[in-house]
Amino acid sequence: MILSTLVPVEPRSPRRRRARLLAPLLGSIALVLSLLGGCSREEASTPGSARAPSEHLVAAIQVEPASTITRHERPGSLRFRRLVRLFSQEEGRVTQFDLFEGDRVAADALLVVLDDDLLLAELDRARATRAQAELDVQRLSDLVARRAASDAELSQARTALAVAEADVRLLETRLAFTRISAPFAGVVTERLVEPGDFVGKNTHLLTIADPDSLVAEVFVSEFILPGVRRADPAQVRIDALGTATFPAQVLRIHPQLEATSRQGLIELALEEAPPGAAAGQFVRVTLETAAVERLMIPFRALRRDRDGELVWVIEESGAVARRSVRSGLQMDDRIEILDGLTAGERIVTRGFLGLSEGKTVRVVPE
Repeated sequence: MILSTLVPVEPRSPRRRRARLLAPLLGSIALVLSLLGGCSREEASTPGSARAPSEHLVAAIQVEPASTITRHERPGSLRFRRLVRLFSQEEGRVTQFDLFEGDRVAADALLVVLDDDLLLAELDRARATRAQAELDVQRLSDLVARRAASDAELSQARTALAVAEADVRLLETRLAFTRISAPFAGVVTERLVEPGDFVGKNTHLLTIADPDSLVAEVFVSEFILPGVRRADPAQVRIDALGTATFPAQVLRIHPQLEATSRQGLIELALEEAPPGAAAGQFVRVTLETAAVERLMIPFRALRRDRDGELVWVIEESGAVARRSVRSGLQMDDRIEILDGLTAGERIVTRGFLGLSEGKTVRVVPE
């Protein structure tokens, strides 16, 4: 009889199978890493193999003075420069007033008439008193010549005559005040009474203005005023009349500034008032100041920190240095430097990131 013995065999697990398959691959990766590490150590240990640090690149300009003309646009309004408010100088009833707002009047034209009956009666009495005083003076002069009257009596008569003549002139003047005439050719802008109204002294009756005296009024900052001169050219645009501009010039610069806004008033005269222009319209005035030599730099070159304004100056050695400056007028993308820079120096305009005092830079075109 043949006997056979059966030996049990353990089944292979999936984990062992994967480990056997990955073992050669992991060995290859370890070999490559060791070779790379050896190469890097060899390069590091080779003399002169260290890489030089990267250069700091900046853009720069040379500061030079430039002749600049500044233009400033300011809002304002039109107004009549020649405008008169007419008041009554006598009391009385308005008997004639045929004008209305917008009516044109000629110079010396009769505008308003007040009732003058009472003044005429007083004037007649004053004239009669004067006539009697003249007779008294003549009579006493004859008596004095015949030594029938004294010189004192004649002197009193002459004084009475002078008083009577003064009363006549006074009433004639008051009578003239009842007839109000236009002081110049213009247009009626206000009508404040009607025929039949009783007005007292110093009552505002009407207002007339000269339509050819339109001026533009604008408020200008205290920093701009020193550069504005009388008769400087300007351009005026009236929003109500479209985009057209009209030539003007500075007529008057008021000497006092407003304490709250620190702005001064400027009047500009239009060379010719356009049709449709009226007092009170909104205007935009462009002022042009005279050419002035200024040290201008790009606005982006000016930096600010807690210590104030500064620029980075490139020295002859190629290193940069921080320089405190004081700025002035800004025009478009440039700004004026009042203090801290001189003509001919170079300043950095781009490349500020990482810039520090004494750092060497290389200038490249922008």
